Amino acid sequence: MAAPFLPDGTLRLSYAHTFRAISLDLDDTLWPLAPVIERAEAKTSEWFAKNAPGALAHLSPKGRAELRLAALSELAPGDARRHDLHHLRVRVYQMALAEGGHDKALAEPAFDVFHAARHAVEPYPDVTSALAALSARFELIAITNGTAEIGRVGLAKYFRLSVSPREAGAAKPDARIYRFACETLGLPYASVLHVGDDVALDVNAARDAGLEVAWINRLKLPWPGPGVEPRTFADLESLCRFLLVA
Repeated sequence: MAAPFLPDGTLRLSYAHTFRAISLDLDDTLWPLAPVIERAEAKTSEWFAKNAPGALAHLSPKGRAELRLAALSELAPGDARRHDLHHLRVRVYQMALAEGGHDKALAEPAFDVFHAARHAVEPYPDVTSALAALSARFELIAITNGTAEIGRVGLAKYFRLSVSPREAGAAKPDARIYRFACETLGLPYASVLHVGDDVALDVNAARDAGLEVAWINRLKLPWPGPGVEPRTFADLESLCRFLLVA
């Protein structure tokens, strides 16, 4: 990673000054996802055990995967609902309920349980202060494939816009989700820096869409390629130091 200061000690400003906005991935960039989903699945299973026990046999990891494929097979290739995780999860629940002899109308209440637990996130320690600092200098955009809502995790005040596949009609790595975010705010693609943890979905996909990119590599992994390794940061605090420290 390039140092934020030039050899004579002056701040390297040219890089930061090329950007008008920063877009950020959410899951595994702002908070760890795996424990959140594990808890949400457990709470949803408890709800099913109490309210629709016959569906549980069809909601094992293997069962959910098979039902998700069945739900996708119902949709035409260009149908935006193929990228809508809310729709797909509700449809999986509907199928499991029907197979278990229960009313399919229970799918929405079940999803509400999952969705509430899915927002019980714990941001990484550097996130809140970093977002406060970045939002004072740049317009911030959330771009996610997931169902997390920044308002429900207490971070909405830092963001100008939040985009998911439901709004964009496309999911990462499709360039359309990035371009939709830029065009919604009237920003040239190259004036937006996208920041994320996933090499394929965030780094290479955003770069292919015409955005500048930065890789958040909290696990200190080697660059897997393809393409040239972008500017890489251990966390959002180090990104802030690079862009903002004066």
